[in-house]
Amino acid sequence: MKKNIVLIFTRNPELGKVKSRLAKGVGQENALEIYKKLLSHTKDVVATLNCTKRVGYSVKVRDNDMWDNAIFEKFQQEGEDLGVRMYNAFEKAFADGYDNVLIVGSDLYDLRASHINEAFDALHSIDAVIGPAQDGGYYLLGMNKLVKDVFYNKEWGGDTVFVSTMNDLATAKVHQLETLNDIDFAEDLKPYTEFAQYLQ
Repeated sequence: MKKNIVLIFTRNPELGKVKSRLAKGVGQENALEIYKKLLSHTKDVVATLNCTKRVGYSVKVRDNDMWDNAIFEKFQQEGEDLGVRMYNAFEKAFADGYDNVLIVGSDLYDLRASHINEAFDALHSIDAVIGPAQDGGYYLLGMNKLVKDVFYNKEWGGDTVFVSTMNDLATAKVHQLETLNDIDFAEDLKPYTEFAQYLQ
């Protein structure tokens, strides 16, 4: 039986510290509310999965928060940029004996458990899996052996991350999931009636 783990990176939800690009369009209070809703959605999706779930905190691990300690392992992200932090988290997961390691973003209202299950299924027969985001990044990355290059020399938050990552995986067999919309700017909220109140 293969051992699977999902990593979730989260910023501690504090006013003025999250979704700065979104806040320019909706204000900091609304951006914080939206971020909490996105985190809650991600939590609900991942909680249903039959695998280990590990949450990485940007600043400080919180014990009494929305991430139930009985369901989610918790750790502090380590590294000077997003790529290094992800690399360290992947390396630790493989060192802990996991066969298939995935990371998912926490700002996708379209994320479903089916995306993550599809990714794990793919990793039984191929090397890596990626879920492209509409903004040129990705919302999910998974592999069954560590490919260090994908975590370095990226313009994180830019529109070249997906293409650059695919170039790093050129010699690997890669399964590509459907493209999803991640929420970084106010206009990204438009498809969702649940967020219409923030666009008044």
